[in-house]
Amino acid sequence: MSYIKDVKVKFEELRNKKDVTILAIESSCDETAIAIVRNGREVLSNVISSQIEIHRRFGGVVPEVASRNHLLAISNLYEEALKEANITINQIDAIAVTYGAGLVGALLVGVNFAKGLAYSQNLPLIAVNHIHGHIASNYISHQKLEPPFVCLMVSGGHTALLKISDYTKQKLIGSTVDDAVGEAFDKVARVLGLSYPGGPEIDKLAKKGENIIKFTVSNALSKTYNFSFSGIKTAVINYVHNKEQKKENICKENVARSFEECVTDELCTKSLRATKASGYKKLVIAGGVGANSMLREKMTNLAKKENIEVYFPVLKYCTDNAAMIGSAAYYYIQKGLGRADLSLTARPTIDL
Repeated sequence: MSYIKDVKVKFEELRNKKDVTILAIESSCDETAIAIVRNGREVLSNVISSQIEIHRRFGGVVPEVASRNHLLAISNLYEEALKEANITINQIDAIAVTYGAGLVGALLVGVNFAKGLAYSQNLPLIAVNHIHGHIASNYISHQKLEPPFVCLMVSGGHTALLKISDYTKQKLIGSTVDDAVGEAFDKVARVLGLSYPGGPEIDKLAKKGENIIKFTVSNALSKTYNFSFSGIKTAVINYVHNKEQKKENICKENVARSFEECVTDELCTKSLRATKASGYKKLVIAGGVGANSMLREKMTNLAKKENIEVYFPVLKYCTDNAAMIGSAAYYYIQKGLGRADLSLTARPTIDL
């Protein structure tokens, strides 16, 4: 039987299999990650090779450097993931991989490794949307969490509100019209002279400051569920540059605090309003900015007042990892979705 026909049969069989063990690969940006996940919730291993220290000297991710380092790391991570899970490749039921969105060169490393592994082992190949992976990070963080819910997606490349009616059904109800919130954090951090990645640095600095600088976000979108962070980013940059030109002292702590308060207020207000309008009682946060301490505290307190349950991934699953890809792949399989062939390639942009 040919590979294509053989794995089609195996894919259909997985939909009725009691226990499904997936080896998942993530390489969309600057984290090389491989995980082994059983039944979408049980993480048997989750190994990550971070490139943060490599890219820090450049002030951000350099795509070509990221791709080369993925190549250097991925084979060793594969062996480590199997060892940590204490299983062999013969016990794996499917190979899952992030195919978009992300840096195309970085994605290609993971996609090609996954294709080679799937073909050599005669296993189904599951193509996973990176954003769906971030949503699924909450399923491995909260074992009893089930749809429906509203999801606030906050990452370096995306800021969006989605209505999740089922594990593989989502409707976009709001998104950023310019900068993603994670991008805004990084750019503000850069103008303040903070190291990459900027989000955690802003978060730490803000704890020492006061909310006394009047930064605002655009009022033009106040009646929608869309976001705009370009204006506040520019306002912070102009504030800092004006102070520098006048040779006045800049209290970076106050800048960070005032910026973070404004941004998190906007995220909380629209997320909770969208959740109430949906009729759902659960709000799920996904993406790297979900690790922000002010957002976590503020959203938790405000949601409690509105009688809304709010869920954040545990911190290790907020940022890019392969466990979330393995979780999403499991639910793809249950719905008969995601099966790919050897023509699968990387996609730098992809619909939410």
